[in-house]
Amino acid sequence: MAEPFVSINELSKRLNVPAHTLRYWEKQFPTAIKPTTGAGGRRYYRADVTNAVEAIQNLLHEQGYTIAGVQKLIANGGLNGNIVGARGNAPAGKGDVGANNIRPKNNARRGGSRTALKMSTSAESDPDSAAEIDAALSLLEQARATLVDA
Repeated sequence: MAEPFVSINELSKRLNVPAHTLRYWEKQFPTAIKPTTGAGGRRYYRADVTNAVEAIQNLLHEQGYTIAGVQKLIANGGLNGNIVGARGNAPAGKGDVGANNIRPKNNARRGGSRTALKMSTSAESDPDSAAEIDAALSLLEQARATLVDA
């Protein structure tokens, strides 16, 4: 049988997230994460709050959302089961979440490159832009060669 309350330490260990991060998320998502406080100000999480924390962790760490993106999702009712399921799985789609069209961040550390996407689409539509990009790349290569020789 599941326990009615989980301490911040237990939740921290279960999710492999530091306790200070959970406290920070409480400030960032006050409508979704409201722990019960016990004697001495200790935080205890109910099952519904634990599910919300798991969903937020999934959105931030697995799906690449920013805090602002998750805040928009919550403001639009995204953590109530319509958009995010019980374990925090968003519906299949090309980065879109529901009808609100909130997309995860495109982070170069996670394999994406938003600027490369913009450059390729602008270069295809405007040949002058492609020439400018080629000239800029040439200048960068020359600067790199100068630095390597120095």
